[in-house]
Amino acid sequence: LIQRHAPKGIFPALPQAMWGFISRISLGVATMTTLRETICRRHHITELGSGPRTLVFAHGFGCDQSMWRDVVPAYQDRFKVVLFDFIGSGHSDASAYDPQRYATLSGYAQDVLDICEALDLNQTVFVGHSASAMVGALASVSQPERFAHLVMVAPSPRYINDPPDYVGGFNRADIEGMLDMMQHNFVGWADAMAPVIMKNDDRPQLKQTLGASFCAMDPAIALRWARAIFLADNRADLPKVTTPSLVVQCSDDAIAPLAVGQYMHAHLPRSELKVMKATGHCPHMSEPDEFIGVLDQYLADHLR
Repeated sequence: LIQRHAPKGIFPALPQAMWGFISRISLGVATMTTLRETICRRHHITELGSGPRTLVFAHGFGCDQSMWRDVVPAYQDRFKVVLFDFIGSGHSDASAYDPQRYATLSGYAQDVLDICEALDLNQTVFVGHSASAMVGALASVSQPERFAHLVMVAPSPRYINDPPDYVGGFNRADIEGMLDMMQHNFVGWADAMAPVIMKNDDRPQLKQTLGASFCAMDPAIALRWARAIFLADNRADLPKVTTPSLVVQCSDDAIAPLAVGQYMHAHLPRSELKVMKATGHCPHMSEPDEFIGVLDQYLADHLR
């Protein structure tokens, strides 16, 4: 095309094979541009700041990227910051939701890898909250070159107790009851769970923000995502994670108790454990300053 439409004499008479090579390069650039645009639109990707390192912030179940709003300003002047919404959350393209793909956390892990490919991200610091912590771990097992560090905020590899050796925090009947309530009374479930997850009853705006975020989801998508999370058992994946990681544990968390954080630390080969004073399951929302201090210290210790 270039050769055909360029003014005569502008380009030398290159061999046809060379023009074929140039065409393939042009097609590749166009394909990458299209991929980037598609993924950015699908996940409502936000890119902020600049710097030699990239921080990727991934939200947890029932949330969206806005939940990081009190944390991101501390980093966008020093790092490139990437935020996104998982499909079915926030301003993502809900039409891209595939029940088969998202039946397990592997589908969400593939989303993270697709985002890394589209934005050409390597050696990132992936900060994942709750279920997204395990999503990041699974993604790092598949493509470790994309991740320099994992920061796992209130993570859990399995929510159901497996006696006598594993305490996940819930009996199977608890989880089945919760899923049943989600299916038959989604708004009632959201109203009941938000204060349990958030704690900090002296600041009711926190549970109100979380509850509103829950209710903004399509209930059918939320139920499938909840099943993928709360019925999962990813304990066997922990030893496969070679990326250095920080497990951030809250002092009193009804969703991921201290025993879970200790289990994560014991079974992740290159991990550190930090127990925050913060209570609840969302320290980046309830105690952003303390969380920023924890993340700052880890980055200072490990990024050169």
